[in-house]
Amino acid sequence: MMKSGLGFLVATLILVYTSAIHAQQQGKFFRIGYLDSSTASGQAVLLDAFRQELSKIGWVEGKNIIIEYRFAEGQLERRVDLATDLVRLKVDLIVVTDTPTALAAKKATTTIPTVMTTAGNPVAAGLVASLAQPRGNITGLSSLSYELFTKRLEVIKDAVPKLVRVGLLMPLGVGAGNNTFELQMKELKPAAVALQLKLEAIKAQPDAKGLESAFQTATQKQVGAIVPQATRPFFAERKRIVELATKYRMPAIYSQKEFVDEGGLMSYGADYEDLYRKAAHYVDKILKGAKPADLPVQQASKFEFVINLKAAKLIDLTIPVRVLERANRVIK
Repeated sequence: MMKSGLGFLVATLILVYTSAIHAQQQGKFFRIGYLDSSTASGQAVLLDAFRQELSKIGWVEGKNIIIEYRFAEGQLERRVDLATDLVRLKVDLIVVTDTPTALAAKKATTTIPTVMTTAGNPVAAGLVASLAQPRGNITGLSSLSYELFTKRLEVIKDAVPKLVRVGLLMPLGVGAGNNTFELQMKELKPAAVALQLKLEAIKAQPDAKGLESAFQTATQKQVGAIVPQATRPFFAERKRIVELATKYRMPAIYSQKEFVDEGGLMSYGADYEDLYRKAAHYVDKILKGAKPADLPVQQASKFEFVINLKAAKLIDLTIPVRVLERANRVIK
């Protein structure tokens, strides 16, 4: 009887212990850092896509994950400090939204797993050793923004008759010595020569006053079209940029369809919502034990070319039929 009672007691204790462990595991919260160069409101549409996908695969804020959001609010010099703050909080993983924030995270930590949502060229930027074998603590998605910038030059050249001078709208602070700037210019210069286009770098603080001044400068320099750099601060200010392009009757081609949704003329680029959804799956794998070094970087595979004929009409631009035929979607 005593042996039977002792065995029952031991079995009960084991059951209680394992149940407690299971409950602890079930109740564990993972802390995710989210680092972005711009604003929460400006990134809402992409952030929603990311969170919705996380929820679909079982990761729900307040239930089993906590997301620590850090937005630089367009103050680009804050990115490293914000990344350092996330490291100080001992987050389990950091999500970064572009090349500059990825570089900031890399400077802050070489151990915390980091997932890129839309890095331009992570190999050229020194973020990963290769797409197939990242090797370090960083992996994720590439938006191919450098290569697609060249493609946008080709499209705007075809869409605007007799185009000679193109304004490259870039955030203030981007220039010589900036790795992202130099990589993009390396891609663009040969393309501009082949297309017989002259490039004008137009710097802008990503706010109302700075952007207005940039379009005034573009007009003074007799720029025939604008191509904004694919950056998070400009994406956050897309409505204002589109309004200014209309005000100054300036044809523009953007990196994402969301600019066209705000009334922009045209866009050619990767489907960013798709990239953010895929980033959620990287987060899922890493939280379940995968190592970033073992997860190859994926390049964008879905691209969109959207034209808004309403916007063309506002600036008296007639887009050739051959260009319209190449579009995935034409807004009439």
